[in-house]
Amino acid sequence: MNSMPLRILIADDDASHARLVMRIFADHRLANTVEHVADGEATLNYLSQRRDFKNALDYRLPDALLLDLKLPRIDGLSVLKSIRETDELRRLPVIILSTSNATTDVTRAYELGASSYLVKPTDFGQFSQMINDLGDYWLLWNRSPWATS
Repeated sequence: MNSMPLRILIADDDASHARLVMRIFADHRLANTVEHVADGEATLNYLSQRRDFKNALDYRLPDALLLDLKLPRIDGLSVLKSIRETDELRRLPVIILSTSNATTDVTRAYELGASSYLVKPTDFGQFSQMINDLGDYWLLWNRSPWATS
């Protein structure tokens, strides 16, 4: 298991969804730091340490990005494309967490390099279980390239 402090970035314009994910991670002690950004531009700024995030203390890449597709300013697929085209970011695990179950969205996300694609269940219990399982896999069992150095 990973022994470094775990960091998650949630990019979701629905604050209630983000708070719910943050609460589930906290309840299950899956991550030490969970940050939330509400649009695609802020996501890219955070990951590239620009604008509001340029002076961030204790900055390092998150261990995983939970990315919604329907983001304002820059949509999630464009964010994913930009991440995969940036040398410093291309290995970042990007988990799509969306309400969209459209085959075109799923296919396009994987074509652009998504690590995983999850559809948000409408049932709270199922959503909570999915986030818990997601945390266990991506944050505890999976090894990220920068967590081992």
